[in-house]
Amino acid sequence: MSEAIHELRPKTARWTHVALRVTDIQATIDWYTTFTNLEVLEQREDDDGFGAWLGHPDPDNPFILVLAQFFPDKDPFAGATTATLTPFSHLGIELPTKDGVDEVAKKGEAAGCLAFPAKQMPDPIGYICMLSDPDGNMVEFSYDQGVYETARDKWG
Repeated sequence: MSEAIHELRPKTARWTHVALRVTDIQATIDWYTTFTNLEVLEQREDDDGFGAWLGHPDPDNPFILVLAQFFPDKDPFAGATTATLTPFSHLGIELPTKDGVDEVAKKGEAAGCLAFPAKQMPDPIGYICMLSDPDGNMVEFSYDQGVYETARDKWG
């Protein structure tokens, strides 16, 4: 067994990330930093390809979107199709205002990536729109969905 590299770790098991295999890491980074408030935490290149971690600057509750683009001759998943989160499978971002959803929808429409226009849905879905990232993954932007409130009320 090899020695641990990092000194800090969570006190209990916790959900830390979602990972996406992408075809153009820079285009994907640009897309997420344009359409969301995610920031690049770390970006690297190694013998296998490119990687990036995006998230919100919250060191106590890290939840990271991991992006990986493998070099063709080093891809451990070569031959497999690149899975995408679609049509219902998606990443979800809850916004503080309904206008925020409308703004994202307009921005997405102008960029040609609006996949589901802003629409009021039944509770608990709320007011949402969905954009498609460069690899076709769906990203939902919601208002009044209640995920944030419910988590704060029950765990907070």
